[in-house]
This record gives sequence, structure tokens and C-alpha cells, in this order.
Amino acid sequence: MTTPASATTPQSATAATSSPPGGPGRLGSLGPVGLVLAGGISVQFGGALAVTLMPRAGALGVVALRLLVAAVVLLLVCRPRLRGHSRTDWGTVVVFGITMAAMNGLFYQAVARIPLGPAVTLEVLGPLALSVLASRRAINLVWAALALAGVFLLGGGGFSGLDPAGAAFALAAGAMWAAYIVFSARTGRRFPQADGLALAMAVGAVLFLPLGIAESGAKLADPVTLGLGAAVALLSSVLPYTLELLALRRLPASTFAILMSLEPAIAATAGFLILDQALTTMEAAAIALVVAASMGAVRTQVGGGRKKAAALESTGLEG
Repeated sequence: MTTPASATTPQSATAATSSPPGGPGRLGSLGPVGLVLAGGISVQFGGALAVTLMPRAGALGVVALRLLVAAVVLLLVCRPRLRGHSRTDWGTVVVFGITMAAMNGLFYQAVARIPLGPAVTLEVLGPLALSVLASRRAINLVWAALALAGVFLLGGGGFSGLDPAGAAFALAAGAMWAAYIVFSARTGRRFPQADGLALAMAVGAVLFLPLGIAESGAKLADPVTLGLGAAVALLSSVLPYTLELLALRRLPASTFAILMSLEPAIAATAGFLILDQALTTMEAAAIALVVAASMGAVRTQVGGGRKKAAALESTGLEG
């Protein structure tokens, strides 16, 4: 679950400054919108697969496997340069990696306790709050109220229908998602191509591997567990990053962010199809409200940016 223009999704600020690890090939024939939607589907169905893996490896073990495999793949593909970076550069990428690890760890703790759709809906409140605060426009109070109404419905008027710990983990993951966006953008400005992303993924993997081993031990070495963990890493990290990189070559960041706002709905669909997690009418309405609030906040922020640019141009101050 980061575009420089809108800051509403966590997976592209670093990537947006780089080229994908391969040519567009057949993937490019999907069209940019198709690539974004395919990336979102990949992420959420990867999350559903992770839930099925948790009885074998535990939530922390699944996160450790996901980060480790994704780090190995990205390091092999990107081959980031280790020399020539300042202490500030390394500090930024380390914080980015810590934030990434925390975001994934908290989210997987959430989906171990509550359905995937509601978990992603609560998590997306982090980027939504960041978007509202960044825009500083009165209309964003409407979007915030709409999102809060969705959360109220999702919690059945007090989270009596959801495990309180699961809901808290999802909200904490959302806060880490917002921080991820900020440090992803900073890392993207300091490291070329996707080098920063690969290095941050390695930092997250190193930090989380001891936790995964402590929880699951030798279970992580089971061939079936390793295979499923690799599938989760490819579906939830490597494939979406590549698809989004291809899409951002031809798609405005604002459109990309709006499409990424659909992730709670995609997650609910994945939860239903893979995990048999059916939603009540109230939960479906809650997810729809949060999706609408996310889209509205993005459109408001983008519209405000365009008006500011037009005003600067009319006064001759732009550029």
C-alpha cells in the first residue's frame, strides 16, 4: 500500500523516480490503468494468501519471509551502489526500512485478527489523514467526516463487531503507512532508480528476521512454507512495484492515487474469494464511505495544486 503529487499510497514514491527492472514488454499492453488495477489486485490477493500462511508460520514469520524474499529479489535486480552516500542518506534509508517493517508487521497482526477488507479500510485512514493535512482546505473536513462515518459503521458504533486489538493494529499500520509515504519520497530523492527501495527492504528484512525466527523457528525452513512465503513476497511487493513503475511512466500521479484508493474494496473482494470473509451490509457501506473519502481528498488536493500553479503562471512567477 506513494505518489509525489498526492501522497496517498505507500508503494511508489521511491519507485516513481526510477525505471522498472525491465522493459514494459507484454505488461505495458495492459494500459496504465490496467497496470495499477493489476498491482492492487496482486497486493490484496497476496495479503489473502498471507492470511492462509499464518497458521503455518505465524504473522511475524510471514512478514519475515515476505521482506526477506522481496529484499533478495530487489537487491539482485537493482544492484544498488553502497558507496558515495552521506550519513544523512543512510539515515533516511534506515528509517524508511524501519517504517516499512513496522507497517507490514502491524498490518499482518491486524489481518490475523480481523477480516482483510476492514483491516485495509482502517489502514488507509493513515494516508487519507496525511492527504487531508497536506491540502489544508476546508472541503477536506467533509472528506474527514465521511471517513469517520465509515469507520463508525465499520466498528458497529464502537468496534463491538471487530476485535479491538485487530482494529488497533490496523490503525497503527495506517500511521506507519503515512510515515512510509514521507520517508519513501525522501529516499527517492536521495537514491537513484530503485536503489533506496532495495536497501530499505534489506534493512526491514534484517530487522524482522529475528522476530520471525523467534515466533516460528524451524517452521520457516519448511519447503512449502518457503514457497508460499516467496509467493506472498512476489504478489505483495515485487510484482506490484514493477506494475506501478510501468504505469507511472504514462499515468498522472493524481489518477494513480485515485485508483489506489480502491484498495479497500479490492481487499474485501480478495477476502471474500480466498478467505470466505463475507461482509455485512453495514461493513460494505463503511468501506464505500472510506473509498469515497479517499478519492475526494485526492481530487481536492490535486485540484488545489492545479489552481495554485495556474495562479503562479498568471502572475509570471512560475518556473
